[in-house]
Amino acid sequence: MNKKWIFVVIILGMLAWAVYDFGFKDKASSSIKQTDVLTEENKDKKEDKNDTDKEAESKETMIKVGLEKGNLAPDFELETLDGEKVSLSDFRGKRVMLNFWATWCPPCRAEMPDMQKFHENKDVVILAVNLTETESSKDNVPTFVEDYGITFRVPLDEDSSVSTLYQIRPIPTTYLIDSNGMIHNVAFGAINYELMVQEFEKMQ
Repeated sequence: MNKKWIFVVIILGMLAWAVYDFGFKDKASSSIKQTDVLTEENKDKKEDKNDTDKEAESKETMIKVGLEKGNLAPDFELETLDGEKVSLSDFRGKRVMLNFWATWCPPCRAEMPDMQKFHENKDVVILAVNLTETESSKDNVPTFVEDYGITFRVPLDEDSSVSTLYQIRPIPTTYLIDSNGMIHNVAFGAINYELMVQEFEKMQ
C-alpha cells in the first residue's frame, strides 16, 4: 500500500513539473523576450532623439556670424537721430538695407535720393548708419536729413563701434540682409535704385 502511494506521488510530481515547464516557464520566457523588445524600442527612441538633437546642434553650428554672404549679420544697438534705440535684431522677419555713410561723402550724397525712393516703394527697413565720429559737426546730420527729405531711420555711430564691427573702409558700404538676418549681398560704393530693387527681389 505504501509503495502504491509513493508511486502516485511521483506521478503527480512529474505532472506538476510538466505543467510548470510548458506553462509558467513559457510565460516567463515570453515576458523576458517582451522586456527585451521594449528595451530595444526605448533604446531606438533615445538614439533617434539624440540624432535629432545632434542635427539641431549641427545646424546651429553651421550658422556663422560674419560679414560675408550667407553669414548671420552681427547684431548691434544704436540710437537714431530721432532718439529711438534700435537693434538690427529688432527687424528679424523683415528685409533690411544696412547702409554706412557720412554727410561729407559725395557717393553717399549721390545714392541718398535712390535710397529714399527705395524706402517709399518697397517693404524694406533701411538703417542708414551715420559715421558720426567722422563728421566735422554732429549738427551736419540733421541738416543733411532735412535737405534730402530722408524719412528712414538714421542711427548715429558716435564712437565708431558699429563701423569697426562691420570693418567699414570705403563708404558708402551697403549690406542687404534677408528676413532671417542672413547677409544676402554686400556693395562697396554707391548703388542705384534699379540695383537695390533687383537684389531686394532676390531676398526672402
